[in-house]
Amino acid sequence: MLERLQAVEDRYEQLNEWLSDPDVVNDTKKLREYSKEQADIAKIVEKYREYRDTMTQLEDAKTMLQDSLDEEMHDMVKLEIEELSSKKEELEETLRVLLLPKDPNDAKNVIVEVRGAAGGDEASLFAGDLYKMYSRFAEKNNWKAEVIESTPTELGGFSKIIFMINGEGAFSKMKYENGAHRVQRVPSTESGGRIHTSTATVAVLPEAEEVEVDLHDKDIRVDTFAASGPGGQSVNTTMSAVRLTHEPTGVVVSCQDEKSQLKNKDKAMKVLRARIYDMYKQEAEQEYADNRKSAVGTGDRSERIRTYNFPQSRVTDHRIGLTIQKLDQILQGELEQIIEALIVEEQAEMMEEAGEA
Repeated sequence: MLERLQAVEDRYEQLNEWLSDPDVVNDTKKLREYSKEQADIAKIVEKYREYRDTMTQLEDAKTMLQDSLDEEMHDMVKLEIEELSSKKEELEETLRVLLLPKDPNDAKNVIVEVRGAAGGDEASLFAGDLYKMYSRFAEKNNWKAEVIESTPTELGGFSKIIFMINGEGAFSKMKYENGAHRVQRVPSTESGGRIHTSTATVAVLPEAEEVEVDLHDKDIRVDTFAASGPGGQSVNTTMSAVRLTHEPTGVVVSCQDEKSQLKNKDKAMKVLRARIYDMYKQEAEQEYADNRKSAVGTGDRSERIRTYNFPQSRVTDHRIGLTIQKLDQILQGELEQIIEALIVEEQAEMMEEAGEA
């Protein structure tokens, strides 16, 4: 581990030199690339240097203990050794986690697609609840949520809503929401008071940059149409809505939330690029199916990952068997406790796999 840490520090210093080079400063692409890489490893270097300082202090204290000391000084040095030893162990654990392989998409913005699934109107209402929950979670993290496309229902939910969350590290937390979410409650339309079970699916896609997905204009068919509201009611008499079809893959994206055709096309293009990037990424992962995937990572979107039980005010994440009796708070965007637990579980599995390798 120490050899890897030293290599990371050497790389950090090399990047530091390059970022002072006028040729690099004047090259926007290289400047962005090197700055990002340096920022990605800065925490590791900081902790490694703290670890080295702690080791030096520990060795000095042990040497001092061998000298002739009075009883009071001897006890003080022993206490210092205990504290430094404990700090050394904590730093070693932190460094092991920091050295785990990083998801290259973690720092990216995300595009989230929430769709009502089994349960009819109640599933659409639940999809609306999930959208509100993620919007509040984004707000708590100082991220910005922006609707790209939505299909509202007459009862107030959404059969489908697609939105982007812009913010540093959005994908690193939101990726754990990928899958099927189940709700158990008495629907507002239920007169007999019976509990119904409905589901909504959530797909979380990292925003793809142009350099990652090369889309050619000749491969994209652009159709324009008038935007409409629930029940097919026209809400826009101009042809501002846009539908993009990527003919080589058959991926279709539409956007009608903006009054400007240009803005709708720009938003639709972001979703198109993200979907195609995700499709290629899924294909690449299939080629490496012999490598075990983490059970809490982004898996099959049809997999039921979480249940929201209203009568018992309970939320259960089935991937790690975590149950929390704080349904109201979670629906208000208080997702940190669940996501932190998922991150810790994934890190533990990765460390176990690294130990087996």
